[in-house]
Amino acid sequence: MKIIGALSISALLLFGCKNDPEMPLVPTAPMAISGNFATDSFDGDDRAAQIRSLAPRLHELFETYAREKNIPGIAYGIVVDGQLVVDSALGVIDREAGIAATTTSAFRIASMTKSFTAMGIMKLVEDGKLSLHDPAADHIPEMAGIPYPTSDSPPITVEHLLTMTAGFPEDNPWGDRQLDESVEMLKTLMREGPSFSNPPAHTFEYSNTGYALLGLIISNVSGRPYQEYITREILQPLGMQETYWEFEEVPEGRLALGYAPDSLTRAPILHDGSFGAMGGLITTIEDFSRYVSFHLSAWPPRSDPESGPVKRSTLRKMHQPQYAGLAANAKDWNNEPCPVVGGYGYGLGISENCHGTRRVSHGGALPGFGSNYVFYPDLGIGLMAFCNVTYTSPWPYREIEKLLFGELDLQPRQTGVSEILETRQAQAVEWILEGDASLANEIMAENFFPDEDRERRMERIRPLLEAAGPILGTGRMEPRNQLRGGFDLYGARDTLRVFITLSPEPDPKIQYLEVSNE
Repeated sequence: MKIIGALSISALLLFGCKNDPEMPLVPTAPMAISGNFATDSFDGDDRAAQIRSLAPRLHELFETYAREKNIPGIAYGIVVDGQLVVDSALGVIDREAGIAATTTSAFRIASMTKSFTAMGIMKLVEDGKLSLHDPAADHIPEMAGIPYPTSDSPPITVEHLLTMTAGFPEDNPWGDRQLDESVEMLKTLMREGPSFSNPPAHTFEYSNTGYALLGLIISNVSGRPYQEYITREILQPLGMQETYWEFEEVPEGRLALGYAPDSLTRAPILHDGSFGAMGGLITTIEDFSRYVSFHLSAWPPRSDPESGPVKRSTLRKMHQPQYAGLAANAKDWNNEPCPVVGGYGYGLGISENCHGTRRVSHGGALPGFGSNYVFYPDLGIGLMAFCNVTYTSPWPYREIEKLLFGELDLQPRQTGVSEILETRQAQAVEWILEGDASLANEIMAENFFPDEDRERRMERIRPLLEAAGPILGTGRMEPRNQLRGGFDLYGARDTLRVFITLSPEPDPKIQYLEVSNE
């Protein structure tokens, strides 16, 4: 299944009961919480209002794009946290009948299905029914006799399938035509031995076949058909009542029909089958916004009650890139050079650009359809769009980025300041100004003075204090994390910068302190 949009380093950036040692599944005792963690938050949060202000211009962009690309119908939306703040549609989902596209029109979203499959696997991991490190053959017996490409090939694991590092060849567009194949076809493919383009665990290569196999693992491990498992364990808990696997189940007048590019002749729509795990879902903007909102709910880490269907920590694990690479020649929304680092996570593409903007995304395409969604974990904002033309991006993404990042003032969450960091900040200021030895004994870690004795430290600090003049105030702590950060000391003549790092002790102490006038 082709991926439409920003998802690879070259293409993706546009688009039994075993416990996993990386993820304790069933704790034997309640988890202890320190209570000292300060949650990240937005300052003066007006993100929703800012994005709503763009609605008319966004619609104009989509209308112009649809005309240029000859797209019959598009539906799109933007969520902020759990709220769909912009949603609209244009054109038609059925040219022959003249049925208008709406945000409740049901489009096939193709490879955007993959993250649902990944979430299903992670749900089974959480439930202790499988491990990411399990050999795939443990759950698909037909894979046991696969001939590997090299003698030093490791067995394909569940995680290799999730991260598309199993060694299978890129299978677009072949995979697109397998959607309605039977489970027996998939098993036969494994029994006969698939071809490899690389050894497992060697490199990323986009594989629809790998995700079809994940669907089979879900069926075999859960004892329920893949589609039923995803529906009951993910779609229904999220309230996605207008999401379907089989196009014949979509209510009359709601199904978006697909068309070929240019000629706009009807494209055949395939029934659901064993490859549904790689691209079978059919959904609406309103329904899909619930899914995007759920992913955004994983950020920031906090102690709020969990709302499922999987844990927030599981979602964050899905959002981590594997086999990351550098797109050194990438450009930003202003067409300025802006290198991007990214990779594929669990059913999702992840990237971070030179501006520090972190993005999680996936696109999808099948004959008749193109789709994409992007969300920004640090901004709490998600975008999604569907269209009904074969292998066509549903949106003018670069132009949308220009509006979001070129014209709005969207600021990421600010790192929370922990109580202990604020306490040590005040004590550090007192020590810098007074040099109190008894205070130093209380707040400095055991390495502090052996690394540089008190006399040498004060020899460096005193000239800076003298040049700054009387200290008139202290700036706000600007944390890097819960135990590290910097702040300003405002002098009558100059401003000094102080940076401290605390130790990992139960009562964290200052292990590093630097004062400068830069």
